[in-house]
Amino acid sequence: MRKTLSLLLATSLTLAACGTIRDSRVNPFNWFGKSRSEPIEQVENTNPLIPKTGGLFAREREADDTYAGRPFEQVTELTIERIPGGAIIRATGLAARQGIYQVRLTPEIDAEEPVDGVLTYRLEGVRPNKPTPVGARATREVVAARRVTDQTLRGVRSIRVEGVENARVIRR
Repeated sequence: MRKTLSLLLATSLTLAACGTIRDSRVNPFNWFGKSRSEPIEQVENTNPLIPKTGGLFAREREADDTYAGRPFEQVTELTIERIPGGAIIRATGLAARQGIYQVRLTPEIDAEEPVDGVLTYRLEGVRPNKPTPVGARATREVVAARRVTDQTLRGVRSIRVEGVENARVIRR
C-alpha cells in the first residue's frame, strides 16, 4: 500500500508540474507549437479519379463534339425577347419530314460577331438515319432558341436566321 500511495503521489505531482510549466518544452502538449491560420491554395475543381486526357473512351468523347446538323427547309417565325444582360433569339422552323432532333441556332461565324451590323444564324437539326413520315405541319414544326449577351449585340442592327428556302430578318 505504501508503494502505491507513493507512486500515486509522485504521478500527481508530476502532472501538477506540467500545469505550472505549460509554456515550456518539457510539456508534451507544446511539442508541436500553437496552431495558426493560413490561406489555402486555390486548386482547380476537378475530380482526381477522372483523367484529363486519354482514357478508355477518349476517342468517343472527341467524336461527340462534332455537330452533324443540316439546315431546316423553312424558317417560319423569328422573335427576339429582351432579358437582363442580353436577349433570347427564338426561331421556329418547318422541316420536310418528322423526327429531326438536336435543333440549334448555329452562328454563321464561330466568333459570333456581326458582319456589317448583321448577326447571322442557321436553324439546323440532325436528321434520323431511317425514313420517317411526312406528317401534319404541326408535327414538323420545331423551336430553337439561343441566348446572346449585350456585348454580342453591340453594333448589331439586324439579326438574320437562315433556312434552305428562306431567311427571316428582324431589325432594331
